Amino acid sequence: MIDRRHFLGGGAAALALFRPLTAWATDGLEVALINATVWTGRGLPTPGAVGLIGERIALVGAGAVKAAITKRTRVVDLKGAFLMPAFADNHTHFLIGSDKLGQADLLSATSREDFAGRIAAWSRANPGKWVLGGSWDEQRLGGELPTRAWIDAATGDTPVAVPRTDLHTYLLNSAALKLAGITRDTPDPAGGVIVRDAKGEPTGIVKDNAKHLVERVFPPQTAEEAMASVRRGIAHALSKGIAQVHVPDINWGSFHAIRGLRAKGPTDIRFYCFVPIADREKLLDIIRAEGKGDDWVRWGGVKALADGSLGSRTAVFKQDYADAPGQRGVRVISLADLRRWIPECDKAGLHVATHAIGDLANDDVLDVYAAIERANGKRDRRFRIEHAQHVTPSSIPRFAQEKVIASVQPYHAIDDGRWAVKRIGDARLNGTYAFGSLMTSGARVTFGSDWPVAPIDPLLGLQAAVTRETIDGANPHGWLPDQKVSVAAALTAYTSANAYAGFMEDRVGLIAPGYYADLTCLDANPFTIDVERLKDMTVLKTFVGGKERSFA
Repeated sequence: MIDRRHFLGGGAAALALFRPLTAWATDGLEVALINATVWTGRGLPTPGAVGLIGERIALVGAGAVKAAITKRTRVVDLKGAFLMPAFADNHTHFLIGSDKLGQADLLSATSREDFAGRIAAWSRANPGKWVLGGSWDEQRLGGELPTRAWIDAATGDTPVAVPRTDLHTYLLNSAALKLAGITRDTPDPAGGVIVRDAKGEPTGIVKDNAKHLVERVFPPQTAEEAMASVRRGIAHALSKGIAQVHVPDINWGSFHAIRGLRAKGPTDIRFYCFVPIADREKLLDIIRAEGKGDDWVRWGGVKALADGSLGSRTAVFKQDYADAPGQRGVRVISLADLRRWIPECDKAGLHVATHAIGDLANDDVLDVYAAIERANGKRDRRFRIEHAQHVTPSSIPRFAQEKVIASVQPYHAIDDGRWAVKRIGDARLNGTYAFGSLMTSGARVTFGSDWPVAPIDPLLGLQAAVTRETIDGANPHGWLPDQKVSVAAALTAYTSANAYAGFMEDRVGLIAPGYYADLTCLDANPFTIDVERLKDMTVLKTFVGGKERSFA
């Protein structure tokens, strides 16, 4: 049973959290962060200091902070280090990512033999367990999709279901196919694909909704196991300077684990949780019983999926894939259901985020969102499109015009940029990962990782957005370099823009009096460091709610 005292909800929570910040006038500051290079989230960084009382920022400015230091003040000399609003991440699959911290590293495998050997080694070290972790990318293994034949000899009767890095595809071995009941006679489910060989036999690859056929036989994770995993993920996120993550997840696993942790006390980082749109009534029941959480763990959003992924060729495009004639992607949720479910959620007051990768999927979602405002009236909805990876150039201005947030992930551009042209050809690259064009058009653009699809490291994302250099080194001047953005724009997308995307812009995302003291301290100034070294900066400290949080 959840203790509802932890979940004050809305305005009541904000009022309950405030202390009189003028207490510094008589008692002095509790914490003074001095000798810093301060970027408040506006303008350029300047030398300065920040004073804290409780969870909040009380004072900003060297002179004001110095005057409010008393015997009770803990003074932290930052020795010129860079202090900024803490990073937020707009898109994580937090439990999945946390679980993977303890699983096999398959992504760095360099050959089929190395790939199979790593799976086998993890299996031997964890007898009796499914191999569910690690993630793979066929582009790093020669370009051909793996099959069960790659791993059967190395895994025997141990079931294996390892995801492609985009989480839209699993590779299963024969043992897992048998447990899932997938045979040559199993039909493709709606919104999913079972890949088959020339004889009609399953190869071991299942895509999008076909993944559910095997997920239903996965061994269940206990609540305590899930919460312990999330704790590891929290420490990992803090080490990257992150104070808040949004979790537009594909199932309820993260939600239940995070909410369970919150029932035991503060969670050290802040969470904003979404659940699958098909389960909207279940979410509404929770809201009616408990509200929408508090500023540590909040909920009230739903996630829809308009299509799959580019890597799996399930992103929905207007034209055929260049390397797969006749294929245009897979609608994970039918357009008819999107047109029905999203307006229902909007009318119920739920925040809607929709995954869209291909150009047709993005256009469809923009159309659905536009129709809702006409039908349900104007209000502050903050509709989101998650990823917005391949957008018809003529549709880019619609994001600003229709106030749709582009929730994008910069690392994907430098990863997919190695091979995206193979999938869709040169002509459709205009509008691909179009961060610069979206920002120039006036759209609200937010940044994140899609962890564990990409590393949960804003510094990697920062460099990706600013340089656009692909991870294979093949584009030293940037892939689609006209879409580069400035350091200031990228930092804003990781801070105040994410606060806005989660309805928290009045209390996080800036260094200002009254805001939560959610702060990140770096060893270098990203405005002045060589852009080639942005990813090499070090997070020295992460403060959340006025407390320096441990990375251990």
